Amino acid sequence: MIPQLSFLRYVQKQLLARRLLLVVFDGLMIVAAYLGAFVLRLPDATTLKGFLPSTILLLPLAVVTGLPVLVVSGWYRGLTRYAGSHSLYGLVPRSGAMVLILLLSSTLIGGAQPPRSFWILYWLLFTGGAIASRIVLRDVLVHHLDQRENHSPGGSQGDGTLIYGAGASGMGLMLALRNDPRFRIVGFLDDAEGLQGRTLQNMPIHSPVRLPRLIERHGVRKVLLAMPTMSRRRKRLLVDQLTRRGLEVLSIPSLAQMATGQRIVSDLQPVAIEDLLGREPSNPDPVLLKAGVEGKVVMVTGAGGSIGSELCRQVVALGASRLLLVERNEFALYAIERELGSQACGVELHAVLGDACDAARLTLVCRQHGVDTIFHAAAYKHVPLVEANLCAGIANNIGATEAVIAASRASGVSRLTLISTDKAVRPTNVMGASKRICELLIQAAAAEIGAGGPILSMVRFGNVLGSSGSVIPLFHQQISKGGPVTVTHPAITRYFMTIPEAVQLVLQATGMAVGGDLFLLDMGEPVRIADLARQMIELSGLRVRDEHNSDGDIAIQYTGLRPGEKLYEELLISAADQPTQHPLIRRATEPHRDSEQLSPLIQQLHEALVHWDEATTSLLLRRLVPEYDPDEGVPATPLVDAVAR
Repeated sequence: MIPQLSFLRYVQKQLLARRLLLVVFDGLMIVAAYLGAFVLRLPDATTLKGFLPSTILLLPLAVVTGLPVLVVSGWYRGLTRYAGSHSLYGLVPRSGAMVLILLLSSTLIGGAQPPRSFWILYWLLFTGGAIASRIVLRDVLVHHLDQRENHSPGGSQGDGTLIYGAGASGMGLMLALRNDPRFRIVGFLDDAEGLQGRTLQNMPIHSPVRLPRLIERHGVRKVLLAMPTMSRRRKRLLVDQLTRRGLEVLSIPSLAQMATGQRIVSDLQPVAIEDLLGREPSNPDPVLLKAGVEGKVVMVTGAGGSIGSELCRQVVALGASRLLLVERNEFALYAIERELGSQACGVELHAVLGDACDAARLTLVCRQHGVDTIFHAAAYKHVPLVEANLCAGIANNIGATEAVIAASRASGVSRLTLISTDKAVRPTNVMGASKRICELLIQAAAAEIGAGGPILSMVRFGNVLGSSGSVIPLFHQQISKGGPVTVTHPAITRYFMTIPEAVQLVLQATGMAVGGDLFLLDMGEPVRIADLARQMIELSGLRVRDEHNSDGDIAIQYTGLRPGEKLYEELLISAADQPTQHPLIRRATEPHRDSEQLSPLIQQLHEALVHWDEATTSLLLRRLVPEYDPDEGVPATPLVDAVAR
């Protein structure tokens, strides 16, 4: 530490010493203001001499009465380094009380009394001087002293840091971090041309085009995003530009998190890949959201899974009267019941441990509780596992769908919604084919029921971010272990949507269903998985190691398509889809079979499954889903050639 800073640093760190210093400052200010008021009001030496005895008597009295008023009123409780205009304005009534007490004391003592304008001048001089002294102490003793120490030999100099966004959030972030040793704020970046070239809190506001020069001049290593309303598309492009320059990018919490008090502006966090992939959120239709849920008895199968658990959360939030959680995984059921128990807010919870394939059990539960709405999310969804366990996967997915259809028809359920997948479109794997059969079962049952029975519908969408089978948790794990990050093919793409948004759209689709509906969710633009892997590596502050950068940290390894895996997923079988009252939900019109056509094949399929006859099961799968083509997922171009391109 620089020797001449020792005393100031000691004063800064010692609370009692700091307060004593402020008291001394104010005592000197009382004397200066008192004498200054006399000189200004009575500039003539002869006149001033007439008031000299009372002046000499009242001056120590001004100090003796003034300082206790400031102490008792709490003037010294505030932290000088955070003194803002609001706290400084608090001196105005305090100094007024101080002057009033001195005026009363002067009247009681008697003698030659100063003119009334003297007291006004005294009040103005002291108030202005004391406020000015606080500003000087705050800026010099704290701000400039910290800056000098940070740049001194042995000082704790943080990383050069720029704040992206010179608005209210950016200013609040800078004030919160100005004494944080991790960051050395060197300025702001902002896209608004009207702000560029100006200053905020004595920090320059730069155009983003000057970033390369700022990195070189100030050793910038970090950029803090302070624009909570920035669109995901803009954020994705910006983060990509920053990370490619080797900068660490941190972001303030969302407006929702700050508004609810969950986070404060200085709770910086790395930019999550989920924040970049998700589409811009849409405003939900509250009528559609609540149509099948509010005040109703709701059952969710697969309640412990990624989609099922989020369905449960939103059903509780929307005010269902009762929620039945159907789950065969004991721990998953325990976890979601415990989570919901702390936020149920009057919603009656019932944990049902059992298999969704058990039609008799589901029917009994539905009758006992008077279920109104069923969301069927229980299914095997992991493509390679279902591919390797063909009979088990088909038996589970088809059996559970048949069971919930039977239970809904036998117990007076009003609505049943099947959670489907984009892998059911021209499937190339067993899982997708099994889900397509589930859709056919729903369509056939809806046609058979007609009006007066339960309203059966399906919602089809692509990958969700953060699910148990998502590539994102896998990539995080691989990056944390130093790589490599494994991608099956350089050209493979997938649609992504956040789980809460997908569930919100499922609830709204349920509200507009009329029977036999196949709803398609707008998934936005497809994402290349190789680009996703690269971006996640760079967001972790690391560099991709490839033929262009042999010194990188983590390599991306291409392993080849897995059995039944597609290069890309589709949401439509035909283009005959229709818009609905929600801009992100469309209704598909697709060919389906009635129960008479479907039932014989389903019966044969069950017989093959009972005997674990994979050959017959596979044959029946093709008859039930003619568009099922397991060979279509293999790329025509060898993997080596694709990587080379």
